[in-house]
Amino acid sequence: MSRGKKNPRRRLTSIVALFYFLTFALLALRDGNVIGYSLAVAVPAVILIGAYVLPRLFPIDQLLLSLTNFLCALGVLILYSTNPANAIQHALTYGLGLLAMVFCIYLVRVVSSWSRLIWLLVPLSLALLALPPLVGREINGAKNWIFLGSLSLQPSEMVKVALILILAHFLSRRSLLPLLGIVVACLALLMLQRDLGTALLYFLTSLLLFWIASGNLPVTLAGLACGAGGAWWGYRHFAHVRQRVAIWQDPWQDELGAGYQLVQSLTAIASGGIFGVGLGLGSPTSIPIHTSDFIFAVICEQFGMFFGGCVLLMFAALICRGAMIAASARTGFQGLLAMGATLLLGLQTLLIIGGVLKIIPLTGVTLPFVSYGGTSLVASMCLVGLIQGVGSLNEDHLQEDLHLAMLHP
Repeated sequence: MSRGKKNPRRRLTSIVALFYFLTFALLALRDGNVIGYSLAVAVPAVILIGAYVLPRLFPIDQLLLSLTNFLCALGVLILYSTNPANAIQHALTYGLGLLAMVFCIYLVRVVSSWSRLIWLLVPLSLALLALPPLVGREINGAKNWIFLGSLSLQPSEMVKVALILILAHFLSRRSLLPLLGIVVACLALLMLQRDLGTALLYFLTSLLLFWIASGNLPVTLAGLACGAGGAWWGYRHFAHVRQRVAIWQDPWQDELGAGYQLVQSLTAIASGGIFGVGLGLGSPTSIPIHTSDFIFAVICEQFGMFFGGCVLLMFAALICRGAMIAASARTGFQGLLAMGATLLLGLQTLLIIGGVLKIIPLTGVTLPFVSYGGTSLVASMCLVGLIQGVGSLNEDHLQEDLHLAMLHP
């Protein structure tokens, strides 16, 4: 987290910025599209401003920031290669997400007592999750979106950040009964929305964070058994869940119907081979949901499976860095906060990549930072902000310890 000008992690940021300048410029030269030239300047500028301005405000983890910026900018690049309008929207949301990240960093640094804020977040979160079943619109079998004119919102994405704060607060205080009631209420509301992918994400994050906080393996296994029972109930009662399991088992049995998008996704990955067909080439639009759920297939088609593997390694590095920050936290709440945000991002990545590669049934969650979707991107940036906030406090404590060591050798 050094602020020195010769920090190698800042050089990594400069390389990332140069990479995106060249790729956007090449696409703009090929297409003659002014949007490409604009993004060739704007995206690297945002990356460099974030890397060189934010450390002047508070200690920042440059590696975590560089990885986050690379993945967000990758989303803008892939979306531009398929639909420039989506790329502009994603770039604007990326800028908004950076502001949200900064807000979350300040929140972690400034708030000393979380009790009142947490008890405000609990009813607010439940109210947000209750909106889609009442006034939402059903999309792909789940009723998890609300529409305000031309603006669409997914409340469960916004509640993710609140859930991590709630989990960290109650687990650090060993207040398990209130926490159990809150988590069960969230899961019940998600089941009403038929959003089983997000319900699975909430459940796994809560259970794993409980295990990390308590080390209680029997209760964790009992919770896992309850989750398996809930999954079976969802399979029996929701037709779209049964359909997704059937597609996972054999998408080619209905390759022109229900299995079409998974077949097209696997075909795109295979056609990309090791090194891809080239940026902006291939047939990404043949995948119905190529901008969100299946954007990893587009990455593999255009850049190849080697680059796709590198993207997975970047996610792995981001998760490892988040875990290291959590392990260095000075309080239980801060450690659980950073670990909860890290777990959620990691599990969400595993669920969607596993679905795209046909390792597990599709869950309908987005690929963090990369997939098109405003609330998803802002929520992911807020989670990084929570991790960065804990990391900045760790750096403050380290500097204090060094200062004391110098005063009292």
